[in-house]
Amino acid sequence: MTLTSLYPPLTTISDLPQSLQSDGFAIIAAENVAQIAGVPLKQLIDLTQYWNDLPRDPYLKDGGRYRYRRHVSYEVKGDALTMVSHRAHWQSVDYNALHGGIERWFEPAQAELSNSSAWQSLIVGITRILNSVKLVNTWFVEAHQFRIDTTDGIGRPTPEGAHRDGVDFVAVFLLDRVSIKGGETRIFDATGSAGLRFTLTQPWSLLLMNDERMIHESTPIQPIGAHGHRDTLVLTFRSNGFQDSPNRSQQ
Repeated sequence: MTLTSLYPPLTTISDLPQSLQSDGFAIIAAENVAQIAGVPLKQLIDLTQYWNDLPRDPYLKDGGRYRYRRHVSYEVKGDALTMVSHRAHWQSVDYNALHGGIERWFEPAQAELSNSSAWQSLIVGITRILNSVKLVNTWFVEAHQFRIDTTDGIGRPTPEGAHRDGVDFVAVFLLDRVSIKGGETRIFDATGSAGLRFTLTQPWSLLLMNDERMIHESTPIQPIGAHGHRDTLVLTFRSNGFQDSPNRSQQ
């Protein structure tokens, strides 16, 4: 049976490892996200300005103009975070039937964002949590800045539908909702019918998922008034290398 709730059930930091192990997901309030990152919440909120400078996604196969994004990749060993050379984002068609099987070269994250200590502390802080669930030598992390807008009347956060990402863990941060309705988050157990529906509304609140166990999607957004948008940060964490095309190219 699917449970429906506008306000998601929140997980405390102390319960995070157990929630990820037993439930396959956890939903964390912004104040606790800041605690995980080890920075004041205001420093995370200040990062949201970089979502005002995202290029349009040129790869949407539905012809839409509603998605803007940037992409950057890291390796994290312990508390050491290293940015890797800019690379294509690639998924197999097994995980993304709509956009899988092609190399997507998105513009890199802004240097000011990548060099921000709050940004770096956030990524390392999440890997500390994940290491308490699954201890690995190196986490291969991809960071995606997304803006979904309502230029054409509707925006689709997940045009590929309900999906997994082919990684170990996925972190979805809600940064901002401006003059929109919709954007409901839906997560489902990959091996059964149990699920949860809710709407993230608090800036810098977080949905953290075990990608091997959970399928997720977000419903389309529509404007309230003339125009609106929804900003998110998605981090994916993989323990056995980045997903790369068998015919990987360099740029």
